[in-house]
Amino acid sequence: MFYDTFSSLCSENGVTPNKACVDCNISRTSVAKWKKGATPNGTTLAKIADYFGVTTDCLLGNEKTPTPEGEREFSDNDLMFALWGDSEDIDDDDLDDVKRYAAFVRERKKKNEK
Repeated sequence: MFYDTFSSLCSENGVTPNKACVDCNISRTSVAKWKKGATPNGTTLAKIADYFGVTTDCLLGNEKTPTPEGEREFSDNDLMFALWGDSEDIDDDDLDDVKRYAAFVRERKKKNEK
């Protein structure tokens, strides 16, 4: 749960959750929502991550560790969050469009390199 991570980071850094919100220019009422299980939007997550010097993945409990090959795995959910934050009006068709466009650009670059 987001609040647990947020609360731990506050404790580790010697600030109260309300002080962290004030410092990040986030409504202090957000803390009550997070305690009930809500997750902040992408902009708010970015502000908090910057404040504590961590990644948004860390805040969400999704911190990835490197694979034996040294690369981290990146899921479709990671990609969707990176592109659209926690927007709920994005679906798999939108993600497929982005993937097709990325493939198109990759192929175009290959052709231009020849």
